[in-house]
Parts: sequence; C-alpha cells; structure tokens
Amino acid sequence: MNPFEIVKRNTVEIFTDDELKALLDRGNITAYYGTAPTGPVHIGYFATLGKVFDFQTVGIKTKILIADIHAAMDDLKTKWEEVDLKAEYCQKCFELAFPWKDKPEFVRGSSFQYNVDYFRDVLRGSSLTTVKRATRAASEVTRMKNPKVSELVYPIMQALDEEYLKVDIQLGGIDQRHILALARELLPQLGYKKRVEVMMPLMPSLKGPGTKMSASIPESHIKVYDSEDAIKRKIRKAYCPEGVAEENPILGICKFIMFPVTGNLLITRPDKFGGDVSFNSYEELEKAFIEKQLHPADLKGAVADSLIKLLKPAREYFEGNVDMLKQLGQEFLP
Repeated sequence: MNPFEIVKRNTVEIFTDDELKALLDRGNITAYYGTAPTGPVHIGYFATLGKVFDFQTVGIKTKILIADIHAAMDDLKTKWEEVDLKAEYCQKCFELAFPWKDKPEFVRGSSFQYNVDYFRDVLRGSSLTTVKRATRAASEVTRMKNPKVSELVYPIMQALDEEYLKVDIQLGGIDQRHILALARELLPQLGYKKRVEVMMPLMPSLKGPGTKMSASIPESHIKVYDSEDAIKRKIRKAYCPEGVAEENPILGICKFIMFPVTGNLLITRPDKFGGDVSFNSYEELEKAFIEKQLHPADLKGAVADSLIKLLKPAREYFEGNVDMLKQLGQEFLP
C-alpha cells in the first residue's frame, strides 16, 4: 500500500482526502491524538491509538495530548485536585500498552493551555461561536446532562490545541466529528490554517450490539492492566457469533489493534480442526471467519493470548503500583 492507503485504512472519515494527500507529498508532518484522563484506560482507546502505528509507518511524527484540563472541563469527570494523578496514570498506560516503533511525544494540556496567548484565543474563539454551535460540537463528547459553560468552551479549546501543538493532523474517534468540523471552521477565522482531521470508528463492546465499550459498563471492556485470567474470561464471554463480522468485538480487536501493531495473528488448533494457521492481513482473517473456516473459540483463544502478550508491560507495572490505582478509586482496580 502507498502512504495514503496506509493512513486511510480503517478510518471512517477524513477532512479531507485531497488535503491529506498533499501533506503526504510534502512530508515533514506532525499529528496528534488527544485524550482527557477521566476513567480507567481500556482497549476501547486502541481503535484510535492503533492508527498512530500507521502514522509512524509512513513517517508522520506523533504527539499524544494528555488533556488534563479538558478532563475537569467536562462536568468535573475529573476533579481539579485529581487532575495531576489521573494525567500521570493515563500517560503511563499509553506508554506501556503498545510496543511503540517510535515513542510519541507526550504533552500535558496544562503545559500550554494556561498561556496568556492561548487564553486570549479561547476568548476570541468564544466570541465567534454560537451557543448552538458549541453545544452541537460538544454533545457527543462531554456529559451535557446539565450543561456547564466549561462544556461549551471544551470544543473551542480542542480546536485551538491544533494550533498550539503545531500539528498538521488531528486524530480522533468518530464521536468527535462535530468538534473536528468546528476546528476547521474556527481556526481560519482566528487567522490560523485549518488542519486535516482523521476519524476512526469506536471499538465494538465486548457485550455486543446495543452496548458501547465503556469503563462504566462492566464486562464491556478490558483494562490495559487486567490480569491474564480476567482477559481470558472477558474474551471467552464476549459476543462473537460464528460467521458474523458486523459489530463483532473480537474481530474489532484484530482489525484495530493486532494487525496495525503486530501485522499478523497466529491461530493454534489441533490438526483434526485444521491445524495451526497464520493470518497476515485482517481481510484474510475476516474472510475465513465469515466463511466459517475459523471457529469463534479458536479466534478467541488467539486474541486472548495476543492481548496478554501485548499488555504485559502495563500489567506488570501496575501490579507493582497498586497504590496508585487504589488512590484513583475502586473503578480503576483490575
């Protein structure tokens, strides 16, 4: 595949294909992915984070924004006094959960968002953005139960992060589409260039259709430091009907994590069931599964083993730092 095809694969939408192609032709590109440290870090984050491997493959420099201020701005999902601890926890999870080809540059939002120029631009942006537009942008990302002013400022800040991080691309989930669209509208009004926006799908819930993968929904996710037994149990119970690819979380893990990161998946099984088989592309794996040449139990076993291996550094780190998890609260414990 050429660089554009590598960046585009698995994406839901890009603003815009032509602008991305022009960037790739130019070279010397920097992209960022941002996340607010609120709840436990689980593999649902990886549908987007896995794209960073594609960026690195084609020579795009990457930054990961630990958006600590955003975490409090979103209806105090993280209390102000907890911001530093949760930011440290989130960064450590991301550092250890992947065998990075080139370790991304980690940046805390608080390292530049208190800057006078940044704050002035927040005020300028707020004077150009209607309440209706800000509400639409924030609606799928922030809580918005009893909307706070901070939740309307949230998307304005996310737009400005592109300028202050000096990047060419922002990477996000499809749930952030309205924020990314706002960024392309707002930045030129402030005298800054619009950026390319790359959007990824959300990871299917382990519980199957009708339930999102969320830290607040038990058994819908796998924490990056869950025990080997917990990973095996959750994968074994996960939704994975034979021959069905749509909204299949086990295939989702393969598509968005295993193949971008490791490039292959080995299925081990007795000779009477076809023997061992190695898949070198997701398309090849999905075809075999849909045609029922691969049983869900065999696929689940391979995925569990691969996740256990991939997440070993994070698991071992937090086994030795349980006090941090206890300090964060019961929901953070494996």
